[in-house]
Amino acid sequence: MNIEITFLIVYFLVLLGIGAWVSRISSSDREGYLLGGRRLGPAVTALRLQSTSMSGYMFLGAGGLGYSQGYYSMWYALGDLGGGVLNLSVLGRRMRKLSQLLGSITSIGYLEHRYPSVWTRAVAAPIALFCMFFYVLAQLLAGGQGLAMVTGLDLDLALVIAIGVIVGYTLMGGYLAVAYTDFVQAIILVIGMLWILVATLQHVGGLTAGHEALGAINENLLTMWGADGEFAGQWGIILGALLVFSIGYMGWPHVNVSHMSMRRPSVARRAGLYATGFNLLFIPGAYLVGMMALLIVPNLEDPEMAIFRVAETVLPAYAVGLVMAAIMAAIMSTADALLLQAGTIASQDLWGRFVQKNMSEKASVRVSRLTILVLAVIGLVLAMARPPGVFDIVVFATSVLGAAFVPAYVCAVWWKSANTAGAISSMLAGTAGAVSAELMGSADALGVDAMVVGILCSTATIVVVSLATRRIAPVPERVRRAVEETSRVGPVPARLVLGEDPTLATQRPSVESGDARG
Repeated sequence: MNIEITFLIVYFLVLLGIGAWVSRISSSDREGYLLGGRRLGPAVTALRLQSTSMSGYMFLGAGGLGYSQGYYSMWYALGDLGGGVLNLSVLGRRMRKLSQLLGSITSIGYLEHRYPSVWTRAVAAPIALFCMFFYVLAQLLAGGQGLAMVTGLDLDLALVIAIGVIVGYTLMGGYLAVAYTDFVQAIILVIGMLWILVATLQHVGGLTAGHEALGAINENLLTMWGADGEFAGQWGIILGALLVFSIGYMGWPHVNVSHMSMRRPSVARRAGLYATGFNLLFIPGAYLVGMMALLIVPNLEDPEMAIFRVAETVLPAYAVGLVMAAIMAAIMSTADALLLQAGTIASQDLWGRFVQKNMSEKASVRVSRLTILVLAVIGLVLAMARPPGVFDIVVFATSVLGAAFVPAYVCAVWWKSANTAGAISSMLAGTAGAVSAELMGSADALGVDAMVVGILCSTATIVVVSLATRRIAPVPERVRRAVEETSRVGPVPARLVLGEDPTLATQRPSVESGDARG
């Protein structure tokens, strides 16, 4: 058994150990399983949010894009660098406060409480579940590919192992297990990426020498307009590259649940600092290594394997094990969050809301776990069928999620006049706009990215419809007061915490409660 495989086995056992430990200390009620009891601090909140956002895309899609398009890939990196702090700044404190005021324990249930109507959840839940399934499919595929390359196992067997570990600790500990394992995996991500970046630059003689060598191959690789200069002046496409991983984060239910699980609203401030530090250390490296891979491992048949192949070439065997663990960390930290959130949507927002409304808390957790298991099995079968590349799947799924939900989540805390009709119409318009633009190839035909089309449709719709229907469908006064309260930095008045979920009774703050401070 070589050192890389040994390292990965130890790593997988650690993750399963965290899941087993958390299962002993976390409660088995819905709040404990789905939100970790709302007791996470800034470091865990930030690194959980960022590692969940990064996904296998960073080691496969980002490296492949850098390999094939050079510095054009940095448009995605620029958007990504500010994504975490932007999300925490715009939504973090306010969403934490509003979710507590409205008694919400799921990110989709939160939308229904803010935009009161059974149709809010009936529209939002299927859209989220559909997109998140495709997103998790990309992570499962990436995990299997990475494990197969390192161990030499057949891809199908590698998929079974990777998915088995992810499902194992997610089922055991729920959100708290996902949060703590994501925290550990975020640290491994940074160490692994910095190690491979330094080794790569040493291998090519430094950044300047690497740039000179890339310029000798193709000068366009050193510009931000693509390998053939095809994106010069294509600002609609470039804007989409910037948006998908910046404001796009604010529409991802599996990421936004991080805000709801914070110990108190003020955690968002320090979490933003941690998120920014993580991004600066981690994100640029993936694209740079992908570019330098052209010099180290030229003529790759699959560009998405660029970072894997570079690691094997420039690192000693013991370091390859760490980097491969980092790659698996990127993949698994997103896959576990997606699976948990998909299970939450299926059990709480669909089954518990429309089929069996009086489910006990233990039954609710069991349905969530069963859903996770079923989705993992379906994902395994589809991953074995070898779907398209990770980059394409991730960009499609995240573009639709962002287009559908960003205006609804942002307006929920920033615009008290945003109403139910506007939110539902916005989610439908954003989804239809992004999917239609993708199917019609708007990037090639119009020079406008599908994300841009979708976000414009959803933003315009929520504003126009909310204003047009404000007299016939006004925002309930209780909701308006709650939204107004989220803008204030201070304790949450107990008189506003009305109609909350009974499982949050112990979370209700008093006027004197320090934990409620913004």
